[in-house]
Amino acid sequence: MVDPNKPFLRSDALASGISAGALAGRQYVRIFHKVHISAGVRLDREHRFAAGLLAHPSGAWISHTSAAALRGVAVPDDPDVHVSVVDAKDRRWSPGLKPHVAPVGTEVVVCQGIRVSGIVRMFVELAAVLPLVDLVVAGDSMCRVLGIKAAWLRSELEKTRDYWSAAARYAAQFVRDRVDSPMETRTRMLLVLAGFPEPTVNFEIRDENGDVVLQFDLAYEAVRVAVEFHGRHHVEVIASWERDLERQDVVDDARWRVVSVTASGVYVDPLKTLDRVARALRSRGMRVPRSYDPEWMRHFPGRRRAS
Repeated sequence: MVDPNKPFLRSDALASGISAGALAGRQYVRIFHKVHISAGVRLDREHRFAAGLLAHPSGAWISHTSAAALRGVAVPDDPDVHVSVVDAKDRRWSPGLKPHVAPVGTEVVVCQGIRVSGIVRMFVELAAVLPLVDLVVAGDSMCRVLGIKAAWLRSELEKTRDYWSAAARYAAQFVRDRVDSPMETRTRMLLVLAGFPEPTVNFEIRDENGDVVLQFDLAYEAVRVAVEFHGRHHVEVIASWERDLERQDVVDDARWRVVSVTASGVYVDPLKTLDRVARALRSRGMRVPRSYDPEWMRHFPGRRRAS
């Protein structure tokens, strides 16, 4: 018997007595070719992942952005379910289902009861489908949510020779530990790709007892210039706003100059952000190139809505 509240194969349904007419009716919905579920089920991501695996022969696993999303890694929304197999003949294409062929011996682990790509392989897979900045965002996120170190990721990638390994190794150069949010990564990458010196991530200032009294997203400690990303929660949550006021007192006492950056300063007018940071650094005596490296423009075209 099939459980209609979980994805099931058409062949199994017919064998259990569910007619073809019933499967085509309103009682059931088709997720992928030959994979169905009860129409009463609120279809979620896990159902789609399970259905994607069910559509393939045993041994397949969830990969690419699907594996990353399942493991809590920050990746762009992807409407497709990505599944990998080691034999090309085992691929099963269907609208919304994207199959891939992986090398024999690819590391596969179990997460939430679902077979997914191992960490290093997953980063290589992401290199195949994500642009550089999104890939670095994913790498920073992997360090945070999966408990790995950026140096470990780079070391392991040196051992890989998959097709997208070179792209993965290049992006991994920019991956850092202890990054708190994707927008912090994007702000840092905007500066680095424009040719600015790389700021320190999550720079901490401690008091005489060793307690952290201040932490900046990005900091140029030599000249006491910090770059902070500010989302809407900073102004919408009163408690956060009050903490920010207290924090500002500490900033003033420590004589730091803080450049605040919002989403529009990354997505809409990144050049303005570069100019603001450059002015702050120069005012403190740091040398910043007058002509920015044009590489930043490929990855931050500006004038688009934050996603």
